[in-house]
Amino acid sequence: MAKKKIKLGLFAKVLIALACGSLLGLVAPDFLVRIFKTFNLLFAQLLKFIIPLLILGLVTPAIANVGKGAGKMLLTVMGIAYLSTICSGFFAHVCSTNLFPFYLTPGELSSDAVSAREFLPYIELKIPPVCDILTALVLSFLLGIGIIVTGSSALKKAFDDFGGIIRLTIEKVIIPMLPFYIFTMICEMGARGVLAVVLGSGVKIILTGVILSIIYLIIQYSVAGAIAGKNPFKCLWNMVPAYLTAFSICSSSAVIPVTSSCARKNGISDDIVDFTIPLCSTVHMCGSTIKLAVSSIAVAYLAGIPIPFAVYAHFVLMQGIAAVAAPGVMGGVLMASIGLLESIMGFTPEQTALVMTLYLALDGYGPACNVTGDGAIALVIDKFFEKNKPAYENS
Repeated sequence: MAKKKIKLGLFAKVLIALACGSLLGLVAPDFLVRIFKTFNLLFAQLLKFIIPLLILGLVTPAIANVGKGAGKMLLTVMGIAYLSTICSGFFAHVCSTNLFPFYLTPGELSSDAVSAREFLPYIELKIPPVCDILTALVLSFLLGIGIIVTGSSALKKAFDDFGGIIRLTIEKVIIPMLPFYIFTMICEMGARGVLAVVLGSGVKIILTGVILSIIYLIIQYSVAGAIAGKNPFKCLWNMVPAYLTAFSICSSSAVIPVTSSCARKNGISDDIVDFTIPLCSTVHMCGSTIKLAVSSIAVAYLAGIPIPFAVYAHFVLMQGIAAVAAPGVMGGVLMASIGLLESIMGFTPEQTALVMTLYLALDGYGPACNVTGDGAIALVIDKFFEKNKPAYENS
């Protein structure tokens, strides 16, 4: 009998990359570290190039696809989902900025603290993106709404196909190379002598994100339960299977059947569940936003970079838009936000790589929070629209 091939998930690959990079960084000769540095910078340039294309390829067809059919209920779901997503970002900011001073040391990864040893790449290659992030966002909304208004099936098909190419690129090229990208970054950090700081702080940062995501779910269900007139803790308990499933497979879209089944246990009608849960899996990213916010705020704090609240607010508002439809792609929310970390928050490629490492180190709790939060939105939508079905069925 043929032996069954063992397939490692992204989480396992990231752990292996962290372990191998940590060990090799202690003993690697300078020329090898410089080779890794060369790959690291080239891959960072590739990421900058692909992000605007990702937004154009995913957000445009997402707007075109969800823009028809359900009228007021569609706008309500998307409005609540976006509000929940940006509120989760502000919630993470308030909690993180008040908690991190108790167990993280500011400036540990500042340029002055880590500049004792630098490794230069052998080759530096610039790959300019076709447009910047804001241009891609505006163009995506313009095209998506234009497709809805004109009903252009040809243009819609073109962007559906273009989105398919971008998804294929992310899933077959970018995501498989991420563990090696992290490996090269960790190896260089080990050679520079700053790895102990990162690994020591990483566990605290990840646990902070997990705890904050659970607290945010309790807040969500408390609000949704008050609106719907239901016991929030019973409703949240009914969603536990969806949370655990998403945590284990690290996907919002793949858990839609489980999420829908759990939502029905909360007494939500089939029509509302069938409409709300698939839509929210595309536009509601509260858990991923908390994870990204905690990771980026922690890196900024460790690097001694002050982030004014106005700058952070700009980042959260834009990230909530940029990440629309990204959950359909593995690591999509992270990919859609990389450009914003550098263009708005002012992160260097090395700091962005650190955010990526922290984000991917325990990937499951973000999607788990996302899908569980979808159930809270379904409770609210059921309360608003269930007693007036014709209003949305005929709209």
